[in-house]
Amino acid sequence: MASSADNTASSGPPGADLPLSKRPVIGITLGEPAGIGPEVVVKALADPAIRKLGRFVIFGMNELLSYAADLAEIEPFWWRLQHDSPRAEFDLVHDVVVLDYDEYSMLGTSVHRPTRQGGQASLRFIEDAITAALRPPGEPGRIDAVVTGPICKESWQMVGCRFPGHTELFAHRTKSKRVAMMFVAPRLNVVLATVHVPLMDIRNLLTIGCVFDPIDMGHQACVKLGIARPRIAVCGLNPHASENGLFGDEESRVIEPAILMARQNGIDVHGPFPADTIFNAAVAGKYDLVVAMYHDQGLIPVKLLAWDEAVNVTLGLPIIRTSVDHGTAFDIVGRNKASAGSMKAAIRLAVRMATGGVKAAN
Repeated sequence: MASSADNTASSGPPGADLPLSKRPVIGITLGEPAGIGPEVVVKALADPAIRKLGRFVIFGMNELLSYAADLAEIEPFWWRLQHDSPRAEFDLVHDVVVLDYDEYSMLGTSVHRPTRQGGQASLRFIEDAITAALRPPGEPGRIDAVVTGPICKESWQMVGCRFPGHTELFAHRTKSKRVAMMFVAPRLNVVLATVHVPLMDIRNLLTIGCVFDPIDMGHQACVKLGIARPRIAVCGLNPHASENGLFGDEESRVIEPAILMARQNGIDVHGPFPADTIFNAAVAGKYDLVVAMYHDQGLIPVKLLAWDEAVNVTLGLPIIRTSVDHGTAFDIVGRNKASAGSMKAAIRLAVRMATGGVKAAN
């Protein structure tokens, strides 16, 4: 990442000084009801500094939020509205409102595993949040950004959902032709060439365009993050970036042509580099962004360095979407052990994007 003062964005909270009526409206989806989503949402918004940044609409279940607040000894600070109430369409007059989907209350608080009901609920939260974000500016019920809690992909499969994750669902719903998953963290920014696909399928899915797009969209995103001249490094797919063809031809056949195309478009991009060393160079300040070829290649260093600070941003959408970088953590649900650090970071970045401090990359 960039280390010079003129090449990084300001981290000041852009919404904190605005009157309530002028603050951006940030929609937060609860995620998998049986996961830690309710706990991290409650803990994040319990912070007065976070609440001052915007107005918040939680798409979720009031009983689970109340349960999480009770465990954490947090006094409820939100107003409840039934999600299908006509009042939910009017402008918000409170800083935090829960749109309650109490028809899913049969989930209870003791089922901490993938369930069909959990898949139905989490999908409904997201679908309604996307609908609200796609409304025209000024229309009642519109939100300015979506922050998503962690979902359980197995729960989605139980209800026949064909999307493997948030990114693909958002792309379909918004009819976005190019999307990329980017992770923003204090010491490392990473964008992925492929997302939720089996490791054995990557070789057949990787194309020149598949590599060029995240380079291009990642460059735009870095500029809008305040990095004036982004320096981008691209990982190889194979060990040692194939060692000049000894361990595969994807580097010369796919990745190098994509890099050349990006350079011809004025992007300062280099590689392909061995993935086991390039992240060290980025963390040391030589590069502002690393393009990884597959999910775990990019996510392992991000989560190792910024487990509680990284934010997932979907590039290429007509709406703003940020997310926590962790999963449902079924093993610690109900034990008041979940950290809200990533949720807070996701909210802060969504507010920056919604107030013009950062704009979505298309």
